[in-house]
Amino acid sequence: MHATGTRFTDRTDAGRRLAARLGHLRGPRTVVVALPRGGVPVAAEVAAALGAPLDICVIRKLGVPYQPELGMGAIGEDGVRVINDHVLRPAGVTPEQLAVVEARERTELERRARRYRGGRPPVDLHGRTVVVVDDGIATGSTARAACLIVRARGAERVVLAVPVAPPEWTERLSGVADELVCVGTPSPFFAIGEFYADFSQTEDAEVLRHLAAARADEAGSAARPGSDDEAGSAERPGTGSAGVPGSDEAVPASDRELTLPAAGARLTGRLTVPADAHGIVVFAHGSGSGRHSPRNRHVAARLNDAGLATFLFDLLTEDEEEDRRNVFDVELLGARLTDVARALPAEQARATGGAFLPLGLFGASTGAAAALWTAARLGHGVGAVVSRGGRPDLAGEQALGTVLAPTLLIVGGRDEVVIDLNRRARERLRCESELAVVPNAGHLFEEPGALDRVAELAREWFDGHLLPCTPPP
Repeated sequence: MHATGTRFTDRTDAGRRLAARLGHLRGPRTVVVALPRGGVPVAAEVAAALGAPLDICVIRKLGVPYQPELGMGAIGEDGVRVINDHVLRPAGVTPEQLAVVEARERTELERRARRYRGGRPPVDLHGRTVVVVDDGIATGSTARAACLIVRARGAERVVLAVPVAPPEWTERLSGVADELVCVGTPSPFFAIGEFYADFSQTEDAEVLRHLAAARADEAGSAARPGSDDEAGSAERPGTGSAGVPGSDEAVPASDRELTLPAAGARLTGRLTVPADAHGIVVFAHGSGSGRHSPRNRHVAARLNDAGLATFLFDLLTEDEEEDRRNVFDVELLGARLTDVARALPAEQARATGGAFLPLGLFGASTGAAAALWTAARLGHGVGAVVSRGGRPDLAGEQALGTVLAPTLLIVGGRDEVVIDLNRRARERLRCESELAVVPNAGHLFEEPGALDRVAELAREWFDGHLLPCTPPP
């Protein structure tokens, strides 16, 4: 298989595609064990698909001193240590250099184990089938150590499952696992990240979210065996927030798919409500994006970390997206966003014990026009609006002139045409507004650090303006 044959949008996409190959492992004796940090979003999807508990196996790669990305071995919990002589000897690493690297990584391993487990014991693996999951395999040292650890903890059967690996991976690892599963083994193979459109670093907060959501889902299943969700939406671990950012005792979150009626259609979205949420932000996706957009999901995850609930949904059905005229039909998009904003309080109240969360709108491309169109209709029912690389000018002069919600327009510094359109739109706004230009960023904010800056600006704007307000009428 050529390298272009295996390509994932992000780790969540990779997890879903990997899960599709693991259905034969569904059963009460199966446990999914992730390698933090990058393997956790992948494993969360696998665990959800298999209905299995999710745990972690904390591993630290031992990188060659002058080339840290090249693994010469790995260490894990319970004192497991694996050295790759095929890397160590050619690299010329001395015993003293190896000892320094190992001591440093052992300290970090112990810190992460405390952080991720929060004092909770590992899942009991005795006599169970354990699926070890990572976001990919390069040298295989880390995966080898993980398999040895779970075997030492009593696993009866070990399955090593990854989205992508080099063609010769089975030769390297067949001796440590009973079964090897991979979505693709492309050639040539240089690095795991080249097969992901979004391979941004997984942060500790995201790891905690997934683990907390998985625990909440498992506890809910045990408490309500065989029950159906009253709203027809499936709660499951996913990309949502877990609770108090930075807390070792992560609080479970609500993270579920739900479908809402809106202006002649039924639209599916993902509602993520962190514990103690103080506001909710609805994402209005524009041309060429939807609820699976890596960029909007990246921003949403950062808002979740800050205690803001998010709802990412598609403004158009798949059939409607085929007609490009619908993408620019702001009245249609705005009417649907308005209907969703009115219906959402009842749904998010289920996750907050009845508490009402003030509403913010985040629009991208033509979705920004829909957000302002909706803000004009709902008045004080919308607390704040943020536009990312948007076309607020398409909302129309009448709508722009009646928006009450404080509005932030974010544009890339190299997106000159859109900067001008946003400046003109801002002149028509009568509400509090700002235009923020991210230096050296293009229209899609693909440059290193650009999207993180967007997320930071959005978080600050919503935190400063999402004050208690009335529900949309």
